Amino acid sequence: MIKSPKTPSESSVEMREMVMPNHTNPQNTVFGGTVMSWIDIAAAMVAARHCGKPVVTAHIDDIDFIAPIKVGYHVLIQASLNYVGKTSMIVGVKVTSENPYTGEVRTTTKAYLTFVALDDLGKPIEVPGLKAETEDEIRRFENAKKRVQMKKDVRSALQNKK
Repeated sequence: MIKSPKTPSESSVEMREMVMPNHTNPQNTVFGGTVMSWIDIAAAMVAARHCGKPVVTAHIDDIDFIAPIKVGYHVLIQASLNYVGKTSMIVGVKVTSENPYTGEVRTTTKAYLTFVALDDLGKPIEVPGLKAETEDEIRRFENAKKRVQMKKDVRSALQNKK
């Protein structure tokens, strides 16, 4: 039975991390893979909260590393649902870092991930709809819808070249 549509705020997640030496490269900035892991975890929690089922990462649509994050900095990972298809969900994630000594905050990474909900047999299952209410939620929904269409167009164009 499909649950009623939910708003993005009902499933959004915020996580915090502190960059430790074991997270960093020789430049004392965090490894991109570590940030990607944090992003994937936060996004998976959003998707699971939305559908109430186990989820798997199906696709990372886009990830932009905008600025480095130094050892000792505090990291805020904010994730929210942007779009829902029949069995899939697109989660947008924004990562910001804070220098705890100066208070400087800056956006460091942005990403969009697609998750699929699974039934008890590990097969894709239909998910609740998304009820975008605020201007920001509606904008994110419309942008994600365009992203889905662009992905379909690219896939179609590449298949036609075979």
